[in-house]
Amino acid sequence: MKKQYVLLLLCVWSQIALAQTIQGFTTKSTQDQLALETQFDAKLQKENLDEWMQFMAAEPHYVGTEYGKKNAEWMKKQFESWGYDVEIDEYQVLFPYPKLRLLELMAPTAFKAALTPEPIAEDKYTQQGEALLPSYNAFSTDGDVTAELVFVNYGVPKDYEELEKLGIDVKGKIVIAKYYGSWRGIKPKLAAEKGAIGCIIYSDPADDGYVQGDVYPEGAFKPETGVQRGSVMDMPLYPGDVLTPGYGATKNAKRLDRKEAPTITKIPVLPISYADAQPFLEALNGPVAPSAWRGGLPITYHIGPGPAKVHLKLEFDWQLKPAYNVIAKLKGAVYPEEWVMRGNHHDAWVHGASDPVSGMVALMEEARAVGELAKAGQQPKRTIVYCAWDAEEPGLIGSTEWVEDHQEVLKDKAVVYINTDGNGRGFLGVGGSHTLETMVKEIAGSIEDPQTGVSLVERRAAAAKVANRDTDFRLSALGSGSDYTPFIQHTGIPSLNLGFGGESSGGEYHTIFDTYSHYTRFKDPGFHYGITLAKTAGHITLRMANADILPFEMNAWYKTVSEYMDEVTETAEAMRKQAEKQQQLVAENAYVIAADPKDNLKAPEAEKDIPYLDFSPLQNALASVKSSVHDFSKTDFTSLSASKQKMVNAKLKDLEKALLSESGLPRRPWFKHQIYAPGFYTGYGVKTLPGVREAIEQKNFEEAQEQIEKLAKTLTAFKGKLDEIVKMG
Repeated sequence: MKKQYVLLLLCVWSQIALAQTIQGFTTKSTQDQLALETQFDAKLQKENLDEWMQFMAAEPHYVGTEYGKKNAEWMKKQFESWGYDVEIDEYQVLFPYPKLRLLELMAPTAFKAALTPEPIAEDKYTQQGEALLPSYNAFSTDGDVTAELVFVNYGVPKDYEELEKLGIDVKGKIVIAKYYGSWRGIKPKLAAEKGAIGCIIYSDPADDGYVQGDVYPEGAFKPETGVQRGSVMDMPLYPGDVLTPGYGATKNAKRLDRKEAPTITKIPVLPISYADAQPFLEALNGPVAPSAWRGGLPITYHIGPGPAKVHLKLEFDWQLKPAYNVIAKLKGAVYPEEWVMRGNHHDAWVHGASDPVSGMVALMEEARAVGELAKAGQQPKRTIVYCAWDAEEPGLIGSTEWVEDHQEVLKDKAVVYINTDGNGRGFLGVGGSHTLETMVKEIAGSIEDPQTGVSLVERRAAAAKVANRDTDFRLSALGSGSDYTPFIQHTGIPSLNLGFGGESSGGEYHTIFDTYSHYTRFKDPGFHYGITLAKTAGHITLRMANADILPFEMNAWYKTVSEYMDEVTETAEAMRKQAEKQQQLVAENAYVIAADPKDNLKAPEAEKDIPYLDFSPLQNALASVKSSVHDFSKTDFTSLSASKQKMVNAKLKDLEKALLSESGLPRRPWFKHQIYAPGFYTGYGVKTLPGVREAIEQKNFEEAQEQIEKLAKTLTAFKGKLDEIVKMG
């Protein structure tokens, strides 16, 4: 029956292919490719994902554990059995393990935080005792501090602006912040800049607990003693091993002194549960927190400072630990020196069933099916490289060290990097290089959502319509937070990051509750979306591997970059008008004060003038690029001879690299991409046209003008590369 079904699908695809082409393929090769994808889909088996997750998530496997090594060696054997040439590349990376964690309330009452989650009777994986990694924030500095406590909401810049309005200073204080609102590492970074000497982060039940739904085991959400682990490395400076910035952490690499490592936090940081947080928050007086700051605990939220006085003491065992990257290669039949790269990490904070094993097992099933096709004589044209990264959780370390160690090879061979991470039930989310948007939309339009029976594109559009959002299928821009970062933002390799979610919310993230039991009940029962992820990523991988002309398309890219430029110009203009308005109000208030001096009021200071920025270099460069994009779009490269196609592909492969600047972004030269970067104060969140945008937001207008001119030169270089390709057509 299954064979008949496959034959029927092949006939259907053949009829469709006769009337269409897909991005980067001729009519004939379109027919062959769609038939191949149908055969690929038929090979995927949900049972494998289930079996493999039970094995990989059976025990904690954070960096340096024996079980982490066991998983790497097991994956190597799996890939080898499917026909891949496999290596395990080992790096020696700094990884702090918590030796001492102490948090206590000294006044007005005494309380000592438990810092230990309660195991769940119905989930055997939570009952593994000392094998479970204690809850902590990796790359917090050691410290022993005692001070008054201040509640800072989410601890993001706008929260400190609110504190300033209230006349509350955190200098010399310990702050307590809620998870969410930004990446966790921004909270201690900003607190330290404001003069705080310690930071506590807790999960409020309004965001991640009983306010959201039933807690585990009755429901998916975080129980009262659950704690979210995570890194607080200052990754907006650079990700990867903190002691080897910009180069691989090989055994004999030159390393910084730990005291000189800029990405280790300046103050001690500790995550706690909402059960532990409540006594500290209850002990605060001072102003009642604004309504937007209040959480779900049954207390009145005050800001402080004090009278709560807190003692925080942390000590870590700072050791070099082995990180094991599994690299599996399937040699291409036509272009073996061109690499299509596909990756997911395999390390976890504890068991990691959702993050990252759900994505890892989907990648493995994809690789198994591709390997079977190759054994049957359907070898990909380009070499496919499947990567299982280690040490992602503490700071994208495994992938970053591998990329830094292989930069020259990657510049020569890498065509694209396709990333996944944790996966769940719901809607397809995709971010990445906008030159790939058209291809991804084609693929998402041809794959069926397992829950609704419509295409992934249609389901996403329907949800957007209900939410009154744009229904067009667009790629989001990549900030940071997973292993694509070193590929696109440091090396200029076109990249994608994809996964499913939106209907699999829960509180297991980075806790002891991220287990096989939790995942199969609440995240993706039956692994239906795991298979759909394998299909979607597999089709992308196969199209990139087999395309006659690499399927980069420029119209979506140009439209997106133009929108980014409009945003930054509008931001600058809005800031200028706001400053003028504030200056006028100050002048009017000063007049009132002068007319009635008995009130003894002090006039507020007027904002400084915001200068007009000259965006013309950027506007001219982008207008010039538009003509090149038009010429590129009307050129049929698939009609060229095989030898000319090869030359065009060689140029297309390097096109994204033209968007890099070797000097990088201001104050963080590791990040070289001029279109996409994580924000300096957002961490994971993206800043597009980052050099220009962040200079404007920080009111550094001299730097903003310099970055406008720098970006204009980058776009001009990009146009030059595009024109070279057009001439070859």
